[in-house]
Amino acid sequence: MWLIFSYALRHTKKTITICRKTYPALRVSAMRDFIEILRNYNLYDEKAHNKSSSEYRLNGNVIEFISLDSPQKVRGRKRDVLFVNEANELHWEDWQQLVFRTTGRIILDYNPSDEFHWIYEKVKTRTDADFHITTYKDNGFLEPSIVKEIELLRSTDENYWRVYGLGQIGSSLAIIFKPILIDSIPQNASFVSYGMDFGYTNDPTTLIAIFKSDTNLYIKEHIYRTGMTNRDIHNELTRLKVGKRDEIFADSAEPKTIDELYRFGWNIKPSTKGRDSINIGIDMLKRFTINITKDSLNTIKEFRNYKWAEDKNGIILNKPVDAFNHSIDSIRYGIYNKLARPNYGKYAIR
Repeated sequence: MWLIFSYALRHTKKTITICRKTYPALRVSAMRDFIEILRNYNLYDEKAHNKSSSEYRLNGNVIEFISLDSPQKVRGRKRDVLFVNEANELHWEDWQQLVFRTTGRIILDYNPSDEFHWIYEKVKTRTDADFHITTYKDNGFLEPSIVKEIELLRSTDENYWRVYGLGQIGSSLAIIFKPILIDSIPQNASFVSYGMDFGYTNDPTTLIAIFKSDTNLYIKEHIYRTGMTNRDIHNELTRLKVGKRDEIFADSAEPKTIDELYRFGWNIKPSTKGRDSINIGIDMLKRFTINITKDSLNTIKEFRNYKWAEDKNGIILNKPVDAFNHSIDSIRYGIYNKLARPNYGKYAIR
């Protein structure tokens, strides 16, 4: 906030946007900090503060506070400067919408609590991006009690100390799986089944091969593509030389697609979906060491980003975020129907 405050004093006739994922979080963090800085320097003016629109006018500049739960503001007018607070809370699409409407400097801050994030891959790697690590030692406004709590992490929580004490990348406690990357499926692994999830415009159609050896699951991605018709899927299964007897367990919400692929001659079956089937499937997967072939790029990305939901206080909930789950859903279908119900589809009804 100090950076934005000093910028506003040195420039005029600029639109400066301060953004965070949700408005409640924005109000008690960035907005409160900015107003407090103004008060400390006796610059706060009630008349300059439009609380209904969350705007403040300083030195001829408009400083607006917006959140991603106000899409009309995100897609609204252009701005000269953008500051994103806790940027790791945003999705890549959120970031793109903000960037498209910013003509000047963009500043973001974040705690590196996620082991994998689009910030690391798509922002830090840009040639026009500067990267600076700051820690609690660089913040002269911190209360001594807060400094004490942070320094206690050195001996109480190694991961939190790495993130909040040293500013280094940590490992998110909300990430559900920690897969191992392998070059190929080992010879001693036996085929379990294929899992398939259907999509078209935005979501991909997926086909994932699942193998097992003792307590190891081996995963190989074969299809991960949007815009596939049923005929396209049939042609791709043929090209991949999927066996006509190989079981494919697919999303039961698409009975028409399953029936048409079955008529093409594929051994495709609807996956059973019961109460709490997502968590049951996750629990089954966590009983195994998950190994993914290195060429399964989309599936690797999903496993690195699939996480438990968190409430507004950062408490981890027993419910996954509905994102990065197309391959994972496919795997759940195959695992649940073959390992939880090993005789499913084995005996024909006569």
